[in-house]
Amino acid sequence: MPDITLLIVDDHPVVRDGLRGMFSAAGGFEVLGEAADGRQAVALAEELRPDVVLMDLRMPGGDGVEAITEISRRGLPCRVLVLTTYDTDTDTIPAIEAGATGYLLKDAPRDDLFDAVRAAAQGRSVLSPAIASRLVSRVREPRSGNLSTRELEVLRLVARGTGNREIARELFISEATVKTHLTHIYAKLDVSDRAAAVATAYDRHLLP
Repeated sequence: MPDITLLIVDDHPVVRDGLRGMFSAAGGFEVLGEAADGRQAVALAEELRPDVVLMDLRMPGGDGVEAITEISRRGLPCRVLVLTTYDTDTDTIPAIEAGATGYLLKDAPRDDLFDAVRAAAQGRSVLSPAIASRLVSRVREPRSGNLSTRELEVLRLVARGTGNREIARELFISEATVKTHLTHIYAKLDVSDRAAAVATAYDRHLLP
């Protein structure tokens, strides 16, 4: 059986070195390359065509969600397995919606990570237990406008007339992430634009 090929994406060289060493020592895996940000990840994914991309989320120079979105848009055959320290809804949901096959936290045991990569290579979804249980709870919630803390922050800025670029700058996120939050806000409030979202939020006392 051929080795599973990997592209490691993380802005910390020490993390990339550690993952490369771990997979090389395990056998059955081949690390084809490393990327330090999302833009480089997309370019290398297209060039190297790995089976699995191990993707960090928050990186300067292009975040993971943007990279996952672009990899999906280009129709690249690789599976993306998110490996990050962030487990909030504002991180997990956009990553999965963008096309990530799985989502693991960096404190996952080594064998769990190996198993997750094997599963991802076969196209099977893998979620860390904490994330899986939260996603199930979220799906079971009624669509009553239960906005996350970050979604409320975005909506408060929208209510002040702040544009997407300024919201991104103020919250230290990308414009693409702002748009993703707005999409979720519209869906939860059952509206189709900014003005309606703000009006509905005031009606439901979600905004002061």
